[in-house]
Formats: sequence, structure tokens, C-alpha cells
Amino acid sequence: MLTATLMALGAACLHAGWNLAVKRNVDSGLALSGQFFIAMFVASGVLVTWAIVGNGPSFAWQYTLLSGITHLPYTMLLARAYGTGDFSVAYPIARGGGAVGAAVLGVLLLDDVLSPLTVAGIVIAATGFFLLSRGSLRQMRFALATAVIIGMYTAIDATGVRQSADPAAYALSIFVTTGLSVSAWTFATRRREAVSAMRQQWPQFTFAAVGTLGSYCLVLLAMRRAPVGYVAVLRESSVLIAAFAGWKLLGEADHRRRISGAVVVLVGLAALVAGG
Repeated sequence: MLTATLMALGAACLHAGWNLAVKRNVDSGLALSGQFFIAMFVASGVLVTWAIVGNGPSFAWQYTLLSGITHLPYTMLLARAYGTGDFSVAYPIARGGGAVGAAVLGVLLLDDVLSPLTVAGIVIAATGFFLLSRGSLRQMRFALATAVIIGMYTAIDATGVRQSADPAAYALSIFVTTGLSVSAWTFATRRREAVSAMRQQWPQFTFAAVGTLGSYCLVLLAMRRAPVGYVAVLRESSVLIAAFAGWKLLGEADHRRRISGAVVVLVGLAALVAGG
């Protein structure tokens, strides 16, 4: 259990870390594009090797393609959220709101059933969002929009992974389709800037790509050693890390209220997982 705990906490640190790197970038949109471009090649290499060694994993291709397309507005909105709002507000709202939205969409689209504890978790998380957004409605609008998209692609991926023979391979394939959609859009609209950014900032983009892939892999490994709900709650502790990083590393104000709000969101997410 100790190993799983360390893996889940490591995943939380990596996820908050690459998001912080994107936030600190002058152009968050290009940073996200560069990250997914590199992640696409890494994931492609793993999948090709997997296919050669294991005679090919089976995907629900229609869902991995839809997920990759849905990640395009996610990337654009997340960049706007980081460009217009504080990290300690944008990250917890986007991540926590995405989890809540996924739970609701699971009921509407996948016939999932919400227990009373899950409903209580949604209410608690919503209270945390209120604490985070008080006085910050303007800067949280893109974070809320990002949360909606996260909920959408999570519901898509939940459907796809349930129909795939190999869930891990399906998840890797998402990085490929996301990399294709985001890179195609960026190079079509900002080709010169994108090429320049890749040449000058490839170390930062590589860190972000390794961070997002590494975070996911650590979660998978942790779930093989501990209950899914236990790992999921520890993974979402990244909202606390983000609130603390916004205060200490970015000098964002009103840290007590924001950290308190992030704690409430985390409690709500814990209830969500426990009730599921």
C-alpha cells in the first residue's frame, strides 16, 4: 500500500507540475501544443512496440478519435484559463469541475447511478468552487468551460475504455489522437510561431510531455496495488499542490481562502469516489 500511495502522490505532483510549467510559459497555447506533439510521438512508439510484440492491442477507435478531437477545445480553453486567471483558481476548478461533470454525464449518457454519498460529494465540491471563485468570476469562466470539456472527454473515454480489449493501450492511443488534432490546428493557424517555439523551448515541452505520460502511468501502476478509489482521491490531491504552488511559486494573493477552497473540493472529490 505504501508503494501505491507514493505512486499516486507522485502522479499528483507530476500533473500539477506540468500544468504549472504551462502556466508559467509566456504562451500557454503553444506550450500545450508542444507538449502533446512530443507526447504523441512517445505514445506512438510505445503502441507500435506493443503491436509488434503482442500482435496488436484492440481499440475502440471511434472513441479514441472523438476523444482526440474533444481535447482540442480543452487545450484552447485551458490555455485561456491560465492566460487570464490565477493558477490556484484555474487548476482546481478545471480538475475538480471536470470530475463532477464526468459523474453527471455518466448518469445522463452511460446509465451510471449516483449514490447519496456521490451526490453529497458533488454538493461539497460545488461549495469549494464557490470559495475559489468568490471575487474571481471573470478569471474562472475559462476554467469552468475547461471543466465542462474535461467532463465530456472523460465520459467519452469511459465509454471507449469499457469497449476496448486493452484499457492501457486505449489510454495511450488518446495521446496519439490528441497530439494529431492539437498539432494540426496549431501548425495550421500559427505555424511559424509553433516551429520557433519547438526549437527554443523543446526542453520545457519535453518535461510537460513526460509529466503527463508519467502521471498517467503512475496512476495505472498504483491501481494495480491499491483500490481504485484510494488512488483516485490521492491523485486529485494535485488541487492542493496547485493552490500551494500558486501562492509560493507564483506569488498569487488570497492564499488562505484558495487553499481552503481546494481542500473543500478535494473532500468533495473523495466523497464522489467513495460513493461510486
